[in-house]
Amino acid sequence: MKIKKAVIPAAGFGTRFLPATKVVPKELLPIVDKPTIQYIMEEVVAAGIEEVILITGREKGSIEDHFDISAELENHLRKKGKKDLLKLIQKISEMVTLVSVRQKEPLGLGHAILCAKKMVGGEPFAVLLGDDLIDAKIPCIRQMIDVYQKVEGHLSHPLQDRAVIAIQKVPRSETHLYGIIQGKRVRERVYRIEEMVEKPPQGKAPSNLAIIGRYILPPQIFGILEKISPDGRGEIQLTEGLRELKKTVPIFGYEFLGDRYDAGDKWGYLEANISLGLKHPDIGPKLKRYLKGLRH
Repeated sequence: MKIKKAVIPAAGFGTRFLPATKVVPKELLPIVDKPTIQYIMEEVVAAGIEEVILITGREKGSIEDHFDISAELENHLRKKGKKDLLKLIQKISEMVTLVSVRQKEPLGLGHAILCAKKMVGGEPFAVLLGDDLIDAKIPCIRQMIDVYQKVEGHLSHPLQDRAVIAIQKVPRSETHLYGIIQGKRVRERVYRIEEMVEKPPQGKAPSNLAIIGRYILPPQIFGILEKISPDGRGEIQLTEGLRELKKTVPIFGYEFLGDRYDAGDKWGYLEANISLGLKHPDIGPKLKRYLKGLRH
């Protein structure tokens, strides 16, 4: 079945970037010259997904505005003869069909995904977290869609529902920061997941394969998330939902190809700016010279 819809949760407060995120949503903080969430949207579009369901919170309307038509700005650019910038702005507003759903309280990733239930309906869908920026020749979610189509040989019957989640090897010293999987390798870079542990204590992780913010999920996840009990912080965790889902639906982990940056972390955000800045046609050469100069 074709994956036609993507859910992008964007309702968090962005406390790790305060005071910058007091007024500006963390999803609009720029990586070089584009908001972080625009990179995620571009990944969705390049993967052939037709509709995005954006899960927002209070005071996040500026995210929707970024992908909307800006008549005054377009007229200004048109009058100034800035055709390249005009084309760039128009391309953003035409990028994708965007539907916004309000998450009234930030009650965890599982709850954010549950907010999209009515809009998704009874079909498999993609989830992309805006904090995880993945620079890849083939968009990460496109790679996962290909894997979703190709794992049929490992199913009980061809039409069986399944889930695919992105995974990445991390240093053993960092496994306590991630959800970690245990699984059996079924083909190159693909694992049949047997267990998932959310942020295991140091030294207790079953592997160093960490769950990264890209998922392809079947609609059954919604019924499961509705029944999951909140954790100690009052949040509904997606990992707990996936553990329940695994009892009836096979889940595969895919070790994607590409460079991942945690744009929700200050260091990861700087890494993304430097790495993507070096690839930028205008500032890349200048940045490279600057960085070389810092070594002396």
